[in-house]
Amino acid sequence: VKVVESGGGLAQPGGSLRLSCEASGFAYSFYAMSWYRQPPGKKREYVAAITGGGGAIDHADSVRGRFTISRHRVKNTIYLQMNSLKPEDTAVYYCSVRPRQADGGFWGQGTQVTVSS
Repeated sequence: VKVVESGGGLAQPGGSLRLSCEASGFAYSFYAMSWYRQPPGKKREYVAAITGGGGAIDHADSVRGRFTISRHRVKNTIYLQMNSLKPEDTAVYYCSVRPRQADGGFWGQGTQVTVSS
């Protein structure tokens, strides 16, 4: 299983970025995919998750109303639309995929998001 994130970069406070995550190496729709982030000097934290079958979604309280997780209709690809960015959103953002319910998570290498004026 391979997981690749993209779309990170530098944004100003109040700005927007869109992250993408593509999972490959398995020939069926994923069970669940998630976004996590690790701010500088802090532990990795949960951001949002989406299921493959029913499309159920969940967002952490810290990003609810500003970030939106979604998925491609066909591909094993998810997105994270990040609006109203704050400096405290600065972190390396990681994507995790569980191809099947019984699987553990497979992780990508992460993409850096920096929010600064």
